[in-house]
Amino acid sequence: MPADLGGPGWNGWGVGVANARYQPATSAALPAASVPKLTLKWAFGYPGPVAGRAQPTIAGGRLFTASERGEVFALDAASGCVHWVYRAVAAVRTAMTVAPTMPAASGSTRLALYFGDGRANVYAVDAETGVLLWTRKIEDHPNASITGAPTVFQGRVYVPTSAAGEEVRGGRLDYGCCTFRGSVSALDAGTGAVIWKSYSIPDEPKPRAVNKNGVQLFGPAGGGIWGSPTIDIRRSVLYIGTGNGFAEPAQPTTNAVIAFDLETGRIRWAKQTLANDVWLWQCPAENPGNPNCPSKQGPDYDFGASPILTRTPQGRDLLVVPQKSGMLYALDPDKNGEIVWEYRFGEGSALGGQWGAAADECCVYVGDGGSLSPSPGGMHAVALETGTRIWYSPPAAKLCTGGADQNCFQAQGGAVTLIPGIVFSGGSDGGLRAYATRDGSLVWHADTNREYATVNGVKATGATIDGGGPVVVNGMVYVTSGYGGIVGRPGNVLLAFGIE
Repeated sequence: MPADLGGPGWNGWGVGVANARYQPATSAALPAASVPKLTLKWAFGYPGPVAGRAQPTIAGGRLFTASERGEVFALDAASGCVHWVYRAVAAVRTAMTVAPTMPAASGSTRLALYFGDGRANVYAVDAETGVLLWTRKIEDHPNASITGAPTVFQGRVYVPTSAAGEEVRGGRLDYGCCTFRGSVSALDAGTGAVIWKSYSIPDEPKPRAVNKNGVQLFGPAGGGIWGSPTIDIRRSVLYIGTGNGFAEPAQPTTNAVIAFDLETGRIRWAKQTLANDVWLWQCPAENPGNPNCPSKQGPDYDFGASPILTRTPQGRDLLVVPQKSGMLYALDPDKNGEIVWEYRFGEGSALGGQWGAAADECCVYVGDGGSLSPSPGGMHAVALETGTRIWYSPPAAKLCTGGADQNCFQAQGGAVTLIPGIVFSGGSDGGLRAYATRDGSLVWHADTNREYATVNGVKATGATIDGGGPVVVNGMVYVTSGYGGIVGRPGNVLLAFGIE
């Protein structure tokens, strides 16, 4: 592996700190006219527990990915052959970032692979050898996890935390709900030392009630950060989106986009799009006698996606981000997140994530991930300048069989990926689809719902594609299939498509 990041690659979550998920032609090396010729070149099976969630990273001719068992793999991007394997403490579902362990000014050329796991541990592993350089636990809460990819910028590693475990357990009478707050930590890339740590909810949880079992309850809580941080170099700001609250009192920084000062971690501003969304798994709509649950259950309309920092054709900077409510927002980064325009792409649903849009020089593209809405799925292209619809491609024929009880949905909430002329979208039904950006016509699709012969000999199947999106590098399209979990059908395969 070279000591620099030259050559085609897809590094981190959004192929750049602005998280636009746009791969230029020079790195994609996949002309739009060739996309209908894509065929499967190889498949790699994740061993152990059946779920495939990590979005691959490509750098220096290697592909980095990970399993629910905590194995981190360095593969040859062309063939899928294994270079090395590292074992993390817990499941790894984040995309990974390759970067120097020190700022370029230091003269260091050693490259590290940065990622997080399901127990809020951050790792730096030598990208060439797989040897651990350092690890740091950034959150002691027992339910804390890292789902958003670390963002590395100028010698710092910015890492978010979420806590689905507390959201699921919070309504139980034997649990002291709730004490988790989403956070972002800035770590030294060379040592893992914490430079600053800031919370999405500034106020610490305090005792608020005792339930009928005598268990002390706490609040406020929630505001998990599911997505990768976005860096605004010109304004020296870091942006994230937050999830719903877990416990009252409701907070103005849940279901919000928050701007943190890049140097200090101080919150500069927060823009909430939906107030009073306090939600816990399996709580009824109204809860007058159970203080574990919110007095009135919210809709659970998180921001799971990373905000996209982009510029309109007329030169205006915008932050564009989709929400589980089915709304796409464009915010003004110079006016404390003031809403410039909004666009409805779906009816919204508590079940089913909304993991990421993509943007080019004219438009933003987003799929509908509302699994329980009447007609989920399909793709939208929206003008950056005005927020008006350019085109809409309705849901294609569903590829899986069954309904919600088998986690078979038509939703397309996984992160979308853009190359010149084509937008790719993975679906909950196991379909990987390519749309023409000029008119939304469906030009290619692959049904991943089957068993595969893998290059590593592991028995593997495809299923739901959600969370991380496809990655396009050097004429190849890579995607993980088999998301599993509450809203997905399980599988365990990484697929690589190419043309002859």
